[in-house]
Amino acid sequence: MIRKILFLTVCTLSGVIAFAQQALWGAQDIVSPEIHPDNTVTFRFLAPKAVQVQVTGDFLPPQTIDTPFGKAESAGIANLKEGKEGVWEYTTPEPLSSELYSYSFIVDGLKVTDPNNVYLSRDVASVTNIFIIPGGQGDLYRVNAVPHGTVAKRWYESPTLGKTRRITIYTPAGYETSGKRYPVLYLLHGMGGDEEAWITLGRTAQILDNLIAQGKAKPMIVVMPNGNVDQEAAPGESSLGLVKPNMQLPHTMEGSMENSFPDIVRFVERNYRVEKKKAGRAIAGLSMGGFHSLHISKEYPDMFDYVGLFSAAILPGKEATSPVYQDMDKKLATQFAKHPKLYWIAIGKTDFLYKNNVEYRQTLDEHNYPYEYYESEGGHIWRNWRIYLSKFAPMLFQ
Repeated sequence: MIRKILFLTVCTLSGVIAFAQQALWGAQDIVSPEIHPDNTVTFRFLAPKAVQVQVTGDFLPPQTIDTPFGKAESAGIANLKEGKEGVWEYTTPEPLSSELYSYSFIVDGLKVTDPNNVYLSRDVASVTNIFIIPGGQGDLYRVNAVPHGTVAKRWYESPTLGKTRRITIYTPAGYETSGKRYPVLYLLHGMGGDEEAWITLGRTAQILDNLIAQGKAKPMIVVMPNGNVDQEAAPGESSLGLVKPNMQLPHTMEGSMENSFPDIVRFVERNYRVEKKKAGRAIAGLSMGGFHSLHISKEYPDMFDYVGLFSAAILPGKEATSPVYQDMDKKLATQFAKHPKLYWIAIGKTDFLYKNNVEYRQTLDEHNYPYEYYESEGGHIWRNWRIYLSKFAPMLFQ
């Protein structure tokens, strides 16, 4: 009997080892992407039976597509050329500027990730590969030899929503041992995102680590909540299990996030050493998160001295009847009468929300409400939002 048990144990372990070895040595011996000394990049994909292989990514000239919100930019597409032994290649005709880029392959119409690049990020339900070109803006998105902060995934109680929810919190290097109190930036994601969006797609920890180490930004805590109040947490991280991420979620821009936001502030101020005053709080967000930042900051005019609207949606839909969105002119008047230290608006020239932001700025101008404005190239894309964060953070808590 003992001999039989030993035999079964050996067989089981052999199977596990074989599977592990298969995973370990199943990778292709191909370099992709290959960043050349002149910052041109070569992409390679092994597909000896394919008819067509293409690469799509934000390093290529964008194409215009129709969306439910109007025309928007989408990643460009380029054809690879088949070479020896079925390895397809494409090299960028020009060097790429320093930046973080994302890309995927399209093989006979099927979009796939690069099997030779393990570095991936998820944006709602899309997974793409990433790479960084150093030597400029991209250096802010790298892990450099500087002191590093800590990223924690915490759970907090929201009495307003009747839920336990997950939140991502960055604390700067030295927080654990300094004994100091720190200012807080509440950083909100866009539609379809979650509490992981800014830390993965936005590279928040790398940006803050590098800016703080360079002396360009004050050490601060960054709080990244989930703006979809119908969710406990990001897909796969809640009691719902491994559900497919969904762009269109209920209860996103109808007042629930704004009403429940003080729950987040209370949790942070009870559990972290923070400056519990208006001058020690900032709020910013992209797209839907910019919408939330706009309306949260005017709903609680004594809460935030710094407000950042990144490619923000401005007005609620006609079906949104929450009191949060009523008396907007009066609430803005109250907010600006309290003299926030910074009201910062940023958007890309080809963003589908550009016109909405022009009209909102006209409203601010008509009432002589002070704000700062930054306009970039490009549209409604993470490349812009990372840049906006890298410009906004150094202006905080000065």
